[in-house]
Amino acid sequence: MSGAVVWVTGLPASGKSTFARLLRDRLRARGVQAALLDGDAVRAALVPSPGYDAAGRAAFYETLGNLAVALCEDGTVAIVAATAHRRAFRDRVRERAPRFVEVLIDVPADVCAARDPKGLWATAPRSCPAPGSPTSGRSRPRWSRAAARTSRRSRRRRRSS
Repeated sequence: MSGAVVWVTGLPASGKSTFARLLRDRLRARGVQAALLDGDAVRAALVPSPGYDAAGRAAFYETLGNLAVALCEDGTVAIVAATAHRRAFRDRVRERAPRFVEVLIDVPADVCAARDPKGLWATAPRSCPAPGSPTSGRSRPRWSRAAARTSRRSRRRRRSS
């Protein structure tokens, strides 16, 4: 397999990064050149830090897409783990990448809110619509070649001593 972009999308705290890391590790175990572009890690590495307003988000997702396409053109499977709540963000990359796969991590909002490792759901105003609801501004994928669905609150296993 030559280069491709695999965009892993879903609600905040849905498990995008976890899924993407597992995918990268499995591809590498099979000898496939794969790189992970985790939205949070890339955002933290950019200077100056992109904002969260509409223009800042658009610029960030454009940059993330540019990085993914560059890796793809170099023969790498670029795995992007990022919410990219507007379909237009993902479609811009889909248009430019020779191969594009979109994976939706489909987890109910209440499960994401219960996980909430970054505290995003806890700080959202109660009047704010749930991400993914028709009034949230989040665009669900037109289609996904793959979807991972879970209603579990956590995938972590407790190990006994």
